[in-house]
Amino acid sequence: MPTLHDDRKPLWLALLLCHLALLAGLLAWAGWQTRPVDMHDLRLADGEKLKCVSYAPYHRPRQTPFDPDLRISREQIHADLGALAKITDCVRLYSVNQGLEQVPEVAREVGIQVLLGAWIGYDRDMNAAELDRAIGLANANTDVVRALIVGNEVLLRRERSEDEMRALIREARARAKVPVTYADVWEFWTRHDSLAQEVDFVTVHILPFWEDEPVDIADALEHVAATRRHVGEHFAGKHVLIGETGWPSQGRQREESRPSQVNQARYVREFVHQAHAQGWDYNLIEAIDQPWKRRLEGTVGGFWGMLDASTLEPKFPFAGPVAERSGLASVIAGLAAGAAAGLLLGLGTAWGGPLRRAALIVLGATTGLIAVLHAEHARLAYRDALEWMVLGAVALLGVLLATSFAAWRGSAIPSAEQAWRTLRRTPAGYWPDGALGLLRGLLLFAAAIAALLLFVDPRYRDFPTLLYLAPAALLGVLGWTQAAHGRAERICAAIIAISVIGRWSSEPANPQAVAWLATGLVLATPLLATPLLALPLLARSLSGAGKHQQ
Repeated sequence: MPTLHDDRKPLWLALLLCHLALLAGLLAWAGWQTRPVDMHDLRLADGEKLKCVSYAPYHRPRQTPFDPDLRISREQIHADLGALAKITDCVRLYSVNQGLEQVPEVAREVGIQVLLGAWIGYDRDMNAAELDRAIGLANANTDVVRALIVGNEVLLRRERSEDEMRALIREARARAKVPVTYADVWEFWTRHDSLAQEVDFVTVHILPFWEDEPVDIADALEHVAATRRHVGEHFAGKHVLIGETGWPSQGRQREESRPSQVNQARYVREFVHQAHAQGWDYNLIEAIDQPWKRRLEGTVGGFWGMLDASTLEPKFPFAGPVAERSGLASVIAGLAAGAAAGLLLGLGTAWGGPLRRAALIVLGATTGLIAVLHAEHARLAYRDALEWMVLGAVALLGVLLATSFAAWRGSAIPSAEQAWRTLRRTPAGYWPDGALGLLRGLLLFAAAIAALLLFVDPRYRDFPTLLYLAPAALLGVLGWTQAAHGRAERICAAIIAISVIGRWSSEPANPQAVAWLATGLVLATPLLATPLLALPLLARSLSGAGKHQQ
């Protein structure tokens, strides 16, 4: 039976101070999100609306353009366009299948126009059928269809060559009764500028967030203006439509480009104000949040919309200040629940005294607060049942780690390998010391996988800081007093350290990368350093043995 250890005051004090600092920092961050941010008001003239917005109907659960059997109902399209007609005069489509061929008729009913799109990809037969359908639909609705867009970012995706796009555009112009264009990122348009001879006007995408060198929101409009000026000069004599521009409200930060609701509101307001003042023709991406795009572009891909996917209500007003968070009720509730759990667990045993109980209360508070913040992120980021199960299991391991630590009696914590062997031999001796060792090993393994994936394939992956912050805040302190780390755990720690440093080094000004770096190093460093720190402990142990023999 493990003996009670009352000589852990430095550990309890370190835990208390570290978690108090973390708790204060998290509360300050959450409070900072509630502050109203003043910005330019978008005051359109009476009757004036946004010129055009991208519309895709796949915003309801399980709707995706990759489902060949899906057909969007006319009722849904009517509800969507009815909501959009309040803010825009036009919608842009990207294809004309899965029910989207109904859009021109519904658009006529609600009083808006359509930029009709024909999707062009790898499959030549599907391209021919799509283009034929789009031309027929455009010719049958010339009073509503402003133009036909043949292909979207096809050259960017390298799915068709310039000559192949030229042939498709020529066919469309020969048959269509409306203007014809092609849409791509502005850089690809300037690289393939001979296509300008084939279109009635040039449609370019200018997205500061997705630039090879991401742009800070403070410089975004200046970047758009400079790019629009460059494109206008490059294609002098051709009308230019900004076919896509916008800013995401959630997701992974790219260097200086930070997705947020405040930044999205600021970008849309300032861009529309400048576009109307300069007389630019434009289309904003996009009308409604598209959860399915998270599969392609990570969390950020699903949150470019101006309307919420479930309610079709605007995500931000066009006038007045905007805040990132509406209040702190959920944060305070999580903090209080965690603190109460820590108090109850701390009362379970008498050892350690008031300092231990205070440390457990604060540990519980930070764990509860982080759990709420992580749940908020998971609701936005997790895409399917598998991610909820796997990542939810990792989150549960973090809670179990804190619970097991509250029951810890101060005995030596074994390595994960030792804990596993103990579990197989004597399950009764597994709790709580063996549980701490095993949970630490599992969390280190999960964090190593997450860190490595983010290091080698970062573009569409979120920083999983909130998933590992609570375990790091506990193990980062506890690890300095525990030398029983197995080889597998140290290998995981080395992978974590190398990966988080490597990820941060490529975007050192990104606060999300900095937070992930700090979390990873706090989690990994004790395991990499304790083999050296164990030498003085071994020396003291040998000295004590020598005195006992004397």
